Amino acid sequence: MREVVITGLGLVSPIGVENADFFRALCEGRSGVGVLDELRETPLASRIGARVGEFNAKEHVKPRKNIKVMSHDIQMGFVAADRAWIDSGARDGAIDPERLGVVFGADLIAVDLVELERAYRRCAPEGVFDGALWGPAAMDEMFPLWMLKYLPNMPACHVGIGRDGRGPNNSVTVERASGLTALAEAVRVIQRGQADAMIAGCTSSRIHPQVWAKEDAYPLSRRVDDPAAACRPFDADRDGTVHGEGAAAVVLEERTLALRRGARPLATVCGLAATYQPRLPGQPPRPEAICRAIRGALADARTAPDKIGHVNADGMGTVDDDRAEAAAIREVLGDVPVTAPKGNFGNLGAGAGLVELAASLLGLQNGVVPPTRNYQTPDPQCPINVVRDRPLEGAPATALVLNQSRMGHSVAVILAKA
Repeated sequence: MREVVITGLGLVSPIGVENADFFRALCEGRSGVGVLDELRETPLASRIGARVGEFNAKEHVKPRKNIKVMSHDIQMGFVAADRAWIDSGARDGAIDPERLGVVFGADLIAVDLVELERAYRRCAPEGVFDGALWGPAAMDEMFPLWMLKYLPNMPACHVGIGRDGRGPNNSVTVERASGLTALAEAVRVIQRGQADAMIAGCTSSRIHPQVWAKEDAYPLSRRVDDPAAACRPFDADRDGTVHGEGAAAVVLEERTLALRRGARPLATVCGLAATYQPRLPGQPPRPEAICRAIRGALADARTAPDKIGHVNADGMGTVDDDRAEAAAIREVLGDVPVTAPKGNFGNLGAGAGLVELAASLLGLQNGVVPPTRNYQTPDPQCPINVVRDRPLEGAPATALVLNQSRMGHSVAVILAKA
């Protein structure tokens, strides 16, 4: 089977938009969570979130006029992909465009409410919305290409166009499992011989008011008085997760061809598995699918549990999610060190998977496992070895990265230092 390596990484995150800054923030335990100004005076139970730092999409999007049809989510994803391409050192023409593809994970993208204000007003002449007026009246008030700004397949489309990638192009929308699923599909495309290089990425903003209005009943932390301490993966005092936003992308290449062009592999993708455990609304998560994903990735990598240096856990900071994931990790991997980056920046939705994978990828490069922010009091019902307080040195240079979704998806990816 063709061996696939990661040759480039790009990020847009609440704790850094440069790879080195992001990893330094993780190791120092910095938080990207704060009170969101636009929600400060609202009656919502949780008004905290993690916003990305400054990034200039105009530096990356060419031609610049394309930004007009890029929502915030798409801009983050495009910038992350462009940074990954630059990091890979791939010059124009170094990779045959016919053999270059894209797979991107994205959520259903929330609409800029200002863009729809006039349209909604046209449909509510008496102050009450009338859906019958939407077709004949509201559409005249909307930007003709409006929908292209918000379709979840557009990050993959824009990245493919920007890099002239003429190979397979696909999109994945399975909440926070989207990023790792996109990476897994991209790796399989290369292994099947359908491409020599792929850009795998993910992007999402969960801090939009529309998301908050829809999900205020979701188990979100109520620690408005201390936002930085809000998301507490596996901690006994956890009370919910935190919404955030971010994007990440990696360049994947077949190893022999990557070395031939002079690339510097960052890590090898050794094992992959995706599983599913049907979960209806209101049902607590169960560990079975997570166990199967971990075992499947180990089998795919042809390695044993004791060869895993650390687990990068989904670690949502909710009571039930963390309990199920901890049970699975303990059952299959025993006392392996565990880190959970959501403690630094919360749940990035579809953007979570590869932003979190970046923590392990950079950790393998630097020989340390980042600590889990806000893990202070062990929970007897989460009997795992959580890395805390300071980076862990000396762990084997392999990592198993996990993500799940509320619907029951579980994904596991194993990386080894190249």
